[in-house]
Amino acid sequence: MKKRYARLIMLVVLVAAVAMMIGCGGKKMRSLEDEEAAQAEARRRAVEEEEAKRAREAEEAIKPIESAEKETIEFASVYFDYDKYNLSGKAISALSENAEILMAHPKMDVMIQGHCDERGTDEYNLALGEKRAQAARDFLVNFGIAKSRISVISYGEERPVDPGHDEEAWAKNRRAEFVTK
Repeated sequence: MKKRYARLIMLVVLVAAVAMMIGCGGKKMRSLEDEEAAQAEARRRAVEEEEAKRAREAEEAIKPIESAEKETIEFASVYFDYDKYNLSGKAISALSENAEILMAHPKMDVMIQGHCDERGTDEYNLALGEKRAQAARDFLVNFGIAKSRISVISYGEERPVDPGHDEEAWAKNRRAEFVTK
């Protein structure tokens, strides 16, 4: 009877051990799967964070270059004769310099601002300033600069560089100026 009782106890212990192994083994398998999934998710997040970090660094590296270019590059102003918008030899020379700058900086866009002296009506000066800015733009386009990189605006007599009321002041105010966008 002792042998039988010992066998019964042994069988119960064996069944309990098998049940524990199956029960624990299943839990271990599920926790391993969960752990693997968590590790995969962590790796995915790390990759995304690294990509986002690289993108931020690239943006930060570009911004100082762009702002430095805008701050250090000075375009030549283009001056016009009284009541004219055709390009003189000096104007062509200044525009050629500006075109070279734009060719060297292909991502830079500019706005050409047309200006006039105080003589003439507001409407006439706005139209003349527009024609001056367009003449400068047309020269640059013929030089090889994409028209899409150049916008024009006329301020007429609204923004004089010299507030005087004589020929010297008026000559300074009849101009086209370049501003980076």
